[in-house]
Amino acid sequence: MTHGTAVQEELRPLARELRRKIPDVYKGFAALHDAALRDGALDAKTKELIALALAISSECDGCIAAHSDAAARHGATPDEVAEAIGVTILMNGGPATVYGPRAFAAFSEFHELHSQPTEASVAAQ
Repeated sequence: MTHGTAVQEELRPLARELRRKIPDVYKGFAALHDAALRDGALDAKTKELIALALAISSECDGCIAAHSDAAARHGATPDEVAEAIGVTILMNGGPATVYGPRAFAAFSEFHELHSQPTEASVAAQ
């Protein structure tokens, strides 16, 4: 079982259906998301690591998948993610020892996906 893309694929059609019913709520959430995660005093990678830690504490598989993906896209390393999960275990205890490994598996999946050379990067070499 994958903890990244499989979760996203399961949730995508469900979210799409609900988004059609309450588009303004989703637009508002998207605006908040973009504002909160934009580079500022903290860079986007750091903010995604914080969001991933909170996703683990919230025991939210969809959030774990989304923020694992985003952390990988923003250049987080496996060591950085592991340390963020370690702090989450410190602050959240037992539940984080269950959701932390799920998060690390999801991140590892996305890290591999985003680390693979694209056709464009291979052609440029």
